[in-house]
Amino acid sequence: MNDMYFASFPGSASRPERFETVFEGVPMTFWTDAGVFSKGETDRGSQTLLKALPKDLHGRILDLGCGWGLIGTVIGKTRRDVRVVLCDVNERAVELSRRNLKENGVDGEVFLSDGFDSLEGTFDAVVTNPPIRAGKKVIYRLFKEAADRLTPEGRLYLVIRKQQGAESALKYLNTVFLEAAAVDKSGGFWVISCGGKRGGDETKGQVENEQRT
Repeated sequence: MNDMYFASFPGSASRPERFETVFEGVPMTFWTDAGVFSKGETDRGSQTLLKALPKDLHGRILDLGCGWGLIGTVIGKTRRDVRVVLCDVNERAVELSRRNLKENGVDGEVFLSDGFDSLEGTFDAVVTNPPIRAGKKVIYRLFKEAADRLTPEGRLYLVIRKQQGAESALKYLNTVFLEAAAVDKSGGFWVISCGGKRGGDETKGQVENEQRT
């Protein structure tokens, strides 16, 4: 079995762990577990991403690759006029996300899905701390799929550590979107905001080039 957090069935034994934290002055409680990213704490990348998100985020929001549901739950708890959808390929992560939405009184949907495979409709924003360890081929596919499923005014927000390829990811994202830029650079993490899908198959060569680097 696979112990990687982006595996469908974590190989590690379940060891649930509960902790409390505060976001934007709001106390929150979360359950985490082995075999799911960032057990027992909020990771720095997701914290940086959440702090950089616009306060007026609204509409149907997807937490893509949600893990135990930190990003989607916080958005649902701290933003008005949002409908949160969470998804992950990891079954244990999906169960935890459902539990954490309920624990914090947030209405939302959670799906077991490899990227957008099991999701319907479009989104006003897609927010993700992508599974870097899954490799560029996987995360670049997720970025491209996100562009295809955003509303015309929708945006993709993501966080990547500089030393794990933030600069090359930004270069690729500018081939997928009409505009993409780093809106925050804190503690070695880049938060990137993207909007406006480019037409045609402009990204194929760029993906192949990036995978060789």
